[in-house]
This record gives sequence, structure tokens and C-alpha cells, in this order.
Amino acid sequence: MWICDNEGFLSIVKNRNDEDTLLVRARSEEHIKNVFPYCEMFTDAGADYPYRAYINRDEVAEVIAMRLAEIDYTNFKDSVVDDDLHDAYVNMWQVMWSAYYDGRWKVQ
Repeated sequence: MWICDNEGFLSIVKNRNDEDTLLVRARSEEHIKNVFPYCEMFTDAGADYPYRAYINRDEVAEVIAMRLAEIDYTNFKDSVVDDDLHDAYVNMWQVMWSAYYDGRWKVQ
């Protein structure tokens, strides 16, 4: 699952070795720390998402649910303070806009 938070972009997948934890991954150390400040992070320099943390499934769910409950903005992209992250989300928005319009997916 990709999580586009206004403080970080995360990719979250299952931990192959432990059903009780998820592998939270990011391309920026700050993105994981902004959302999960107390996690034990490690790096895998050869991975597409080099910054990683194994986090209990319930904790991930609780943190994401809390962040959803605390939304106080009416425009997501405008809530992103980091200029590079904002620009990446604008690019993502444009790709998704181009891929889907008139009620149909246009990407084959």
C-alpha cells in the first residue's frame, strides 16, 4: 500500500518473516520518522526504498487511523510543506488525472 501523507510518502508491505509486523519503507529517512518517530529504522542501500522499519501491524493501523482522524485541510497538496514532496505529489496527481477521465481508465 502506498501512503501519501503530507509529511511523507511510504510503501507498506507485509513482513515475509512475521505476520504480526509490516515492513514500512521510504525513499527518505525523514518520511518514516515523520510518521513513525519512535520506530527502529534500518537501511538497505541496494533497495528501491532504502529506509525501512518493521512495525507491528496494530501500531501501523493505529497511527494511520489517527492521522486520518486529524485531517484539518481541504486541499491535500496544499497541506504539504516540503517543496520536493509537494512537487512529487503534483506529478502523481497529474499522472492519475491523465490515466483516468470520463469515468474510464485510459492506461492499457
